[in-house]
Amino acid sequence: MRVFVAIPVPEEVGAALEDLQADLPLGRLADPETFHVTLAFLGEEPDARVEAAHEALTGLAAAPFTLRLDGLGSFGGREVQALFAAVAPSEPLAALHRKVRSLLHGAGIMPDRRRFRPHVTLARFRPGEGGDPALARFLARHAGFGSAPFPAAEVVLYRSHLTKGGAVHEPLAAYPLD
Repeated sequence: MRVFVAIPVPEEVGAALEDLQADLPLGRLADPETFHVTLAFLGEEPDARVEAAHEALTGLAAAPFTLRLDGLGSFGGREVQALFAAVAPSEPLAALHRKVRSLLHGAGIMPDRRRFRPHVTLARFRPGEGGDPALARFLARHAGFGSAPFPAAEVVLYRSHLTKGGAVHEPLAAYPLD
């Protein structure tokens, strides 16, 4: 199954992101029900390894903290492939990311090794769409986007089902921060 570990985004922040999406003139919008900040993407894993990840994450010990969205960004260079709301720099978030990776590594699971760039995905673009001038205008209009601080109170292990309409995320287990 395809799995990842993330912090869910609360409804009030999701509503602000959804309002932002309403002004986006192109792209395939992320479902607001799926808004999250990924800590570790595991990809396709057999059930036994997902269970090992769950057992490892039950040992997660971290205090709750707050996050804040600060600005917009994109992946893909000149030909934008995805648009996101960036998470403001946060040492507690970076520490949590390291702890999650360490626990998973201790269970024999190697998450994706890309540089940690915390964000909430807003939209994905098909080839040719990411260079559209309308996207540049959108980014200029919303350059100052940010959110109020919001709590990071739990980490969730999600299963991701890929569909023609986009990914559907199913929570498998939650690990409270305390």
